[in-house]
Amino acid sequence: MIRLKDIAEQVGVSISTVSRVIQNDQTRNVNQETKARIWEAVKELGYIPNQHARNLVANKQEKRNVRTMKIGWVANPKQAEINPYFADIYTGIRDELTNNEYNLISITKDELENEALLLKTIHDLGIEGLLLIDKINDNMIEYIQQYIPLVGLDFFYADKNIAIIDYDRAASIKMVVKYLVKQGHRDIGFIGGGVNETFEDLYAEHRFKGFQRAMEETGLEIQPEWVLNTRWKMENSYVEMKRLIKKNPLHLPTAMVCASDLMAIAAMRAARENKIRIPEDIAFFGVDNLEMGKYSSPQLSTVDIPKYEMGRMAAKTIIEMVEGKIKLPVKIILPFELVIRESSNIKRT
Repeated sequence: MIRLKDIAEQVGVSISTVSRVIQNDQTRNVNQETKARIWEAVKELGYIPNQHARNLVANKQEKRNVRTMKIGWVANPKQAEINPYFADIYTGIRDELTNNEYNLISITKDELENEALLLKTIHDLGIEGLLLIDKINDNMIEYIQQYIPLVGLDFFYADKNIAIIDYDRAASIKMVVKYLVKQGHRDIGFIGGGVNETFEDLYAEHRFKGFQRAMEETGLEIQPEWVLNTRWKMENSYVEMKRLIKKNPLHLPTAMVCASDLMAIAAMRAARENKIRIPEDIAFFGVDNLEMGKYSSPQLSTVDIPKYEMGRMAAKTIIEMVEGKIKLPVKIILPFELVIRESSNIKRT
C-alpha cells in the first residue's frame, strides 16, 4: 500500500508537506509547482488517503462486508429548481434509492474539481456509487471509476465509457421533423443550445444533429437564419425569436422545432406578442413533455421523455453495480413518443 512517505520521496519533499497538500491545509503555503508534482505523484502511485478508501479497493476482490448505503449525486443544485426536467429525474432517483434503503448524498461539481476535495469526496464520504448529471471532465471520470461505479445521465455522458441511462435525442427530433413534413411543412427552423462549457457549440449537440439528418433525409434545406442558438436560456429563446420575426416578417419558417419545452414556450410568447398565429402561421414543437406545456397558450406539442423512469433506472443500475450484479458499463436507451397538441395540429395545404 502506498504511503505518504512514498509520495514525499518521489517528489523530494517532506512528509508533512505532502500531508498539508492532500488535506488542503491553508495554514502554511506550498507553491503551485510543488502542489502539482504532489498531485501527479498521488495519481501515478495510486495513493489512497484513508482506511475507508483502502476498504473499497480491497472489497473489489471480495464481497463487501461493511456497507454505507450511500449513493452520490453530482448535479447543479439549482438545476431541479430551475428546470422541471431535472426535478422529475431526481424524484425517480430518490424514490428508487429510498425503496432499497439507500441514502442520496448531494455533491457539487466544484467539490470534484478541487483535487483536495475530490479525494475527500470519493474516499471520506463513504459513497458506494456516483450518479452524474452535471458535467465533469474525463480525468475525473477515470480517477473515480477506479474506486466506485458510475452511472451517467443526460447528454454530457452519451459517448463516455461508463454506464449510461438516456434516450435517443437525435431520433426524437427526426421523428418531430418527419411529423411536421407530413403536416405539409417545408420551411422548418430550429431552436436549441450547444454542448460545450458556454453551450455555444450547437453543431455538436445530438438534437441538432437529428434535425440536420431529418432535413437532409426529407430533401429540405436548412435556412441558417432560422437556426437559433439560445444556449439553453428561456430569455434568449424569447429574444432570438422576436429578433427573427422583426428582421424579416415576410420570410419566416412555418414550423419551429425546439430542443426543449422551455425554449418552445418562450419562443411562442415572442410569436404571439408579434401577432403571429400558432399554429396557423408558425407551428411549434418542443421536447421533454413538461407539465407546464399543457397550460401554455396554445398547448404545446412535445416529445414525451420518460424523465422519472430515467431517474429510477439510473438508481436501479447504480445499486446493481454496487452490489456486484452488473459488471459491465451498460447503456440503457429508454423510449419516447410524440404528444400532439394545439401548437402543431393544423395540416398545411
